[in-house]
Amino acid sequence: MNALSKIATTPLRLALAGALAAALPAALGFSAAPAMAQGTDALDQAVAALRGISTMKADFVQTDRTGQSVRGTLTIKRPGRIRFEYEPSAKMLVVSNGSRLTLIDYEVNQVQSWPIGSSPLSALLDPKRDVKRYGTVVPSSNPNVITIDVKDSKNGITITLIFVRDSAAPGGLQLTNWVALDAQNKRTTVRLTNQSYGMSVPDSTFTYRDPRRTSRRPG
Repeated sequence: MNALSKIATTPLRLALAGALAAALPAALGFSAAPAMAQGTDALDQAVAALRGISTMKADFVQTDRTGQSVRGTLTIKRPGRIRFEYEPSAKMLVVSNGSRLTLIDYEVNQVQSWPIGSSPLSALLDPKRDVKRYGTVVPSSNPNVITIDVKDSKNGITITLIFVRDSAAPGGLQLTNWVALDAQNKRTTVRLTNQSYGMSVPDSTFTYRDPRRTSRRPG
């Protein structure tokens, strides 16, 4: 049984599995549909907002389709570094060191790792990833909201990025949510609050303690 299967063996870990299954690669390649011409201005703004993030911290709430939620803290440092620090009861960490995205499961003492470029999360992390090429704008009646669908057509996965206009955020847009929808129509929502930008973040933030060598949680 692989790590993702074991995650789904308890209700709390099932809440994590949906987002991880969408965020981590289902295959080694990421094949996405080209963007439509409509909404080019909004796409340009979203790309500018993503590329304007050098460092970012936020609180998050991750909710699965049954309504079960788990909280944590998100830290981003471009290019390519991210850390999802889940609340202690989840016994899980997701971290990228800039080249690989790693799932550390402290309940079963397992580690799984994938190239960051193979994950739809590269839309957030990889400055070379052109969201304009892979994304489409979702029409909205609210001029202060921009919603972008980034689709992995090969694996049936969609990541929807939701931005709200905020002059204090990079590029004038604040990333507030993303929604992962997998090939089985399992939806997981990640909501961000208390976003802050431009702080100093040491590279050591994106390391972890290997549970296969020690049973202690990372500090």
